[in-house]
Amino acid sequence: MVDSNLLGVLESLLFTAGDEGLSLKQILAVLKISENEAIEAIEALRDEYDNNKRRGIHLVEFAGTYQLATKKDHAVYLQKLIESPETTTLSQAALETLAIIAYKQPITRAEIEEIRGVKTERPLQTLMGKALIKEVGRAEGTGRAYLYGTTKEFLDSFGLKSLEELPPLQEKTEKDFMLEEADLFFENFHETNDE
Repeated sequence: MVDSNLLGVLESLLFTAGDEGLSLKQILAVLKISENEAIEAIEALRDEYDNNKRRGIHLVEFAGTYQLATKKDHAVYLQKLIESPETTTLSQAALETLAIIAYKQPITRAEIEEIRGVKTERPLQTLMGKALIKEVGRAEGTGRAYLYGTTKEFLDSFGLKSLEELPPLQEKTEKDFMLEEADLFFENFHETNDE
């Protein structure tokens, strides 16, 4: 019998890992349990999903990694969600990510995250799901990270004939940022002193 707390932790890890999934080695490193315990936990969680018809996800293994995925039986509903006009708007995070890719392509996820200062996995999934971006190759060097670029659908969605029609970026110098920060500081300083 596998500890239910361990199953909950494993489920959380797999959910957080998203499409990248987790290898058995990664699971072992995080949970600090034996390989047999990890395999038992994986199988118990898989059985829990497969034997419960009320669950919409299941545990799958692809190329040595484990991940949570939606059940194939629900594909028709997922397709409706993707095609629904109500879901065509993009979040602020997705818009920021799309803008970075449009201006800096080809670009890796790590480079996007460095610019944004936050994780970018979900926005990338959203943008790829809406066919606004695609993988355009692999970066040179260690890990050979995926490079992302925009698609024809991106151009169509924004009414552009080519990337050259993107509006020019307003270049801000470090001095401009320092002046903005100083202005904000003094505005706040005056507001607190005026009270």
